[in-house]
Amino acid sequence: MIERRALRDEVFRLLRHNPVVALVGARQVGKTTLAREIARREPRAVTFLERDVPQLGSRIPSTTLRRFWSMLTHYHGQTWNSSELARAFGVSDHAVRGYLDLLESTYVVRLLAAWHENLGKRQVKAPKVYLADSGVLHALLNLTTRQDLMLHPKVGASWEGFALDEVVAHLGARPEECFYWRTHTGAELDLLVVRGERRRGFEFKHTSAPQATRSMHIALEDLGLASVDVIHAGRDSFPLAPRIRAVALSRMLDDIDPGV
Repeated sequence: MIERRALRDEVFRLLRHNPVVALVGARQVGKTTLAREIARREPRAVTFLERDVPQLGSRIPSTTLRRFWSMLTHYHGQTWNSSELARAFGVSDHAVRGYLDLLESTYVVRLLAAWHENLGKRQVKAPKVYLADSGVLHALLNLTTRQDLMLHPKVGASWEGFALDEVVAHLGARPEECFYWRTHTGAELDLLVVRGERRRGFEFKHTSAPQATRSMHIALEDLGLASVDVIHAGRDSFPLAPRIRAVALSRMLDDIDPGV
């Protein structure tokens, strides 16, 4: 078996100077166990902030970015509120927006722009914030097991962010084609994909029995949507109402046409 302590220390040393380190050896000697132990002891988020981000020219301390990134986990799937975070950090709104822009430019945070048009209704204009990798989200929230996740209040937001990424990738939608929509009276749509004259809506529900809601019908009519697909955690896809259907995430590739 591998003498793990000495090799673990050597791997840590190599990781400080190399982006990739390979563990090679005979079968059944403990390589996987060692790799898992190293992964728990050397979070990639820390390495990213301390080594990779400074190479991009950022002068923001890694400890500040780590704290900001961790705080963003509590805003995952919510609208951006610069004033609240600025107060927490004791800096200006402009400064925290700079932190956010840096993490977005390095593809660890997704900003989903708000859609607004002349509808005679007050509409939210701030973007929504998602951590781009659900695994990183869970690590920063210290969720190490499925049970931890299922019992956490962010389980629905985690599902929303993960399913949203899968839908966007399946559609091949560009960032400038993706939006969310929300009015100040409560009507909302998790994802609006606009391609040319066609608009498609998507909702994400961490349930196996989704239902059509008044908000979905409002979005259909106000935004002139071709359809609303409710992506859910069950096994089957089925209609909910005219132009509204429930689509199991596991059936997305078969049931959602990625074409315009």
